[in-house]
Amino acid sequence: MTAAHDVPDILSQEFADNPYPTYRALRDTAPLIWHEATQSYLISRYQDVARAFKDKESLFTTDNYAWQAEPVHGKTLLQMSGREHATRRALVAPAFRGNELREKVVPLIERNARELIDAFRHTGSVDLVSGFASHFPISVISDMFGLDPSGQERISGWYRAFVAFIANLAGDPECAAAGERAQAEFAAYMLPVIRSRRDHLGDDLLSALCTAKVDGVSMSDEDIKAFCSLLLTAGAETTDKAVAGLFSNLLADPVQLAAVQQDRGLIDRAFAETLRYSPPVHMIMRQTATAVPMSGGTIPAGATVTCLIGAANRDPERYKDPDRFDLFRDDLTADTAFSAAADHLAFALGRHFCVGALLARAEVEIAVNQLLDAMPDIRPADGYDPAEQGVFTRGPKSLLVEFTPVPG
Repeated sequence: MTAAHDVPDILSQEFADNPYPTYRALRDTAPLIWHEATQSYLISRYQDVARAFKDKESLFTTDNYAWQAEPVHGKTLLQMSGREHATRRALVAPAFRGNELREKVVPLIERNARELIDAFRHTGSVDLVSGFASHFPISVISDMFGLDPSGQERISGWYRAFVAFIANLAGDPECAAAGERAQAEFAAYMLPVIRSRRDHLGDDLLSALCTAKVDGVSMSDEDIKAFCSLLLTAGAETTDKAVAGLFSNLLADPVQLAAVQQDRGLIDRAFAETLRYSPPVHMIMRQTATAVPMSGGTIPAGATVTCLIGAANRDPERYKDPDRFDLFRDDLTADTAFSAAADHLAFALGRHFCVGALLARAEVEIAVNQLLDAMPDIRPADGYDPAEQGVFTRGPKSLLVEFTPVPG
């Protein structure tokens, strides 16, 4: 096994500025490496990360979420297994697929996208991150829960503290304390809302969770609060960065941008390729239940494993010309990109495949369509800088664009 000092550190500024050379070095020379600062083993090759996610042999667990996420969310789907996981997933999954998604959620997505775009459609310029992407998923999820819009600013602050807590690879005590404070404040906000909703049911996701029952099992107030916290964190952070990342990738290639503008049916392919090329989440952790042989050595039982999605998704053993964004590539299947049969690893795979993948797909498809309608000649503006930021999660910090306003 290669020593950590032989490749750039994932906590270094060099890595934060551009992780891809480090990913390449890890795949090529250190596919299994012990990382002292995070007390975890890093794996970076596609076949290894995919194996950890699919794991049909129960070699990997999600026990790591007991310390990584439970302090801010409570116990969630992330760390459940077996029948408990299957039951809880069955309780929440119907809200994110089929008729529920089409009839109840899609109209909310369309309205929230339209309202955000209305604020800048006549100005001729916008920062797509601060003016749209960073607000869009929070407003959608808040509406799905039937929450008062006046609370969205506080909710946004809490979710960002949750993300920072989970991504706190360096163990910053101030970041940890902020996450725990946010958890207490979010619980104080949400639990009374949940109790009130049980007495006054509506046509929203919170009401559906209050009444859901599978095999005689229903969700407690704490279960619902934990799921709300998880959805806000996972759903908002990923969609925010996916929308921004998709536009950043298209604006870098006018030919591919023009193709999507002319054929909106290509949005799914552009989103799938964005998830591969510049995934919103670059790392997901697992824990070994037993010693597991991998490329480069053996991971001992009970070890934390950091699965480097950003590296695996650019593995040349899996994808041709992996460092090139190409929505037309023939080694990535858009039809399955939002299911557990996905080729890319951005949503994980197997039984812990992201339950909100179809929600994310609907949000991105609607947002991109409406943004392209409002900005048919979208182009980079003075000061445009698509540089990404973040380590655990990653996306453009800003995207200043300009366009000719279209009446409407």
